[in-house]
Amino acid sequence: MSHMSDQPARWTQATVYPDMWMDPDDDPRTLEGPAPDGELAVLLDYIKNYRLTLLLKCQGLDAEQLARRSVPPSTMSLLGLVRHLARVERDWHNWITDGEPLPKLYGARDADFEGAVADQAVVDAAFADLEREQAALDATLAPHCGDLGARLGREKLAVREMMVHIIDEYARHCGHADLLRECVDGRVGQ
Repeated sequence: MSHMSDQPARWTQATVYPDMWMDPDDDPRTLEGPAPDGELAVLLDYIKNYRLTLLLKCQGLDAEQLARRSVPPSTMSLLGLVRHLARVERDWHNWITDGEPLPKLYGARDADFEGAVADQAVVDAAFADLEREQAALDATLAPHCGDLGARLGREKLAVREMMVHIIDEYARHCGHADLLRECVDGRVGQ
């Protein structure tokens, strides 16, 4: 007697290492040549790769799958993570600038997750928000990357501290994304 389950079977697109998300030759995060040299290059590489990892975890899913709350009663979903990280990128930008802070992207606390609904317009807006907020933060940080100890904005955060904080936030949420994606369609993380 076989047992039926609504849980997706584990699967991967990898053929060389079947326990991985994709084969190393297909992974856009894989660098050819030597690893980055120097603290700034390493920090920038980790930020780029974690941002890309989040996008890879969302790739190929429709609005309903992206908005699916895979671990009830949590409100967390892949779409919610995209919206959350767009909000966080804006918050970081606000912390390191001296001007008036930009308004919250999605309103009250947890609205980034609560408002992550299965609507293609919401999905498109979330990914556009994330791309815009990443670019804005990068543009604000770029002139200061020559001195990783420089302190910026009202919060007087060091550039290095900000970059490590970005890595920390994305790393934590990419771990969530691994589990959420596996619950949606069985695709295993890497």
